[in-house]
Amino acid sequence: MVSHKTKGSHIASAIARVAKVSALAGIFALAIFAAVSAGPASAAEKLKVAAVFETPIEEPWVNQIHVALLKAKAELGIEYVWSESVKSADFGRVMRDYAEGGYGLIVGDAFGAERIARRVAKDYPKVAFVFGSGIGPAEPNFAVFDNWIHEPAYLSGMIAGKMTKKNVVGVVAAMAIPEVSRLSNAFCAGAKEVNDKVKCKFSFIGSFFDPPKAKEAALAQIEAGVDVIYAERFGVVEAAAEKGVLAISNMSDQSSLAPDTVITGPVWDMWPTIKYAVAMVQSGVFTAQDLGGFSYMGKGGSYLAPYHAWDSKLPADVKKMVADRTQEILDGTFRVDVDESTPQSE
Repeated sequence: MVSHKTKGSHIASAIARVAKVSALAGIFALAIFAAVSAGPASAAEKLKVAAVFETPIEEPWVNQIHVALLKAKAELGIEYVWSESVKSADFGRVMRDYAEGGYGLIVGDAFGAERIARRVAKDYPKVAFVFGSGIGPAEPNFAVFDNWIHEPAYLSGMIAGKMTKKNVVGVVAAMAIPEVSRLSNAFCAGAKEVNDKVKCKFSFIGSFFDPPKAKEAALAQIEAGVDVIYAERFGVVEAAAEKGVLAISNMSDQSSLAPDTVITGPVWDMWPTIKYAVAMVQSGVFTAQDLGGFSYMGKGGSYLAPYHAWDSKLPADVKKMVADRTQEILDGTFRVDVDESTPQSE
């Protein structure tokens, strides 16, 4: 028989144990509630993003990617570092350094280092790679994009076709690869749609970044009669300004380089692409896919640069023509053909 004293002692001990368990349960519940309330963003470390570029940051194609990543740093809270002017011999090493350094997303341009970039990506299947490329994606972690800005290039050509006085327009571009040829062909097609007398001239400098060579090619075209020139590469606007001919810029809004020379030009906005890629990685659902569609006008990935000083100088009928065609492209009632064949001078 248990005494009242012993029995009371057991009851007190049991109550103490229950209280202790209840307290611990309460603390555990509070911890869970705090974690849920805070959300995954506060619990997870910032996504580390690195970029590897073959050309200098000032080169327009690369710069547009860089600008979008800087915006992601400001608005999406990522960490961002980059390496520019990386030669092919060093490309793989730089990519591996970032992959080994805990970077979850690596972005860059792979055109001159396709095999290298893809080989590195294959060795790091848990890292997301998003590279500019003329080839398709590769499972499981190599996504691709490109500057599909042929639509605003076509619109620019329409303006050139209306503004030329000699009926000769020109294009000075990097090289006759599909990515460049489709812009050159779209520009010429736009000019010819509005002016059937237009002749198109094309020059390829064999480099993605060689402003002196691009300027030299532009001067030669101007000497041959071109009076509106598409500056697909840096260096062309300078030549146009010196010779008093009109220019169409490319990739970014370059009016500030020569306000009286640059009418407008295609702008590539990489923000929709970068925003989507970052979201996929942060959500843990990244897959190898072609992100090129995010560069179309309908997705907000490209558009025609503002007219700036030319807003009051460009004829009203030309501005209306471009506005109407822009709306047709956005509505899906007009499609700019993708012609990646090598253009030939006329």
